[in-house]
Amino acid sequence: MKARNFKTSTLLTLGAGALALAMLSAGTSASAEGRDPVYAAARASGQVGEKLDGYLGFPTPPSAALRSVVEDINIKRKAVYAQKAQANNATVEEYAFTAGCLAIARTTPGEKYQAPDGSWQTRGAGAPNRDSRCP
Repeated sequence: MKARNFKTSTLLTLGAGALALAMLSAGTSASAEGRDPVYAAARASGQVGEKLDGYLGFPTPPSAALRSVVEDINIKRKAVYAQKAQANNATVEEYAFTAGCLAIARTTPGEKYQAPDGSWQTRGAGAPNRDSRCP
C-alpha cells in the first residue's frame, strides 16, 4: 500500500465519515445495539461508552454478559468498517476513527464517551470533547 499524504488521508476520512454516519444511523449494528436490553441498560448507566477508535469500551470493569454483548457489537462494527473502507479506498482504521468521531458526537447527555486524552467523560448538555481531527 502506498503512503498517503495528510491531505489525502483527511479527505478519505471525511468521505468515510459521511458513510459512517449513514451506516450507524440505519445500519445493522446500530439496530442490534438498540434492541439488546443488556447493552441498552449498560449504556444508560455509563458502563459502556463510545471510544475514539469507533468501537465500544468500558469505563468500568464489565460483567461477563456485558463483555460478550459488546464484543459481538464491536465485531459487527469492524466488519461494516472493513466493507465501507474498502469501498471508499480508505483504511479500516481511518473509517473506524471517523465513525468514532460521529458516534461520540451523537451521544446524549449522561452517556459515556472517550475524550481525546483517553479519559472517560460523561456527556453533559453541551457538545462532547472530540479529537481535533474529527470531521
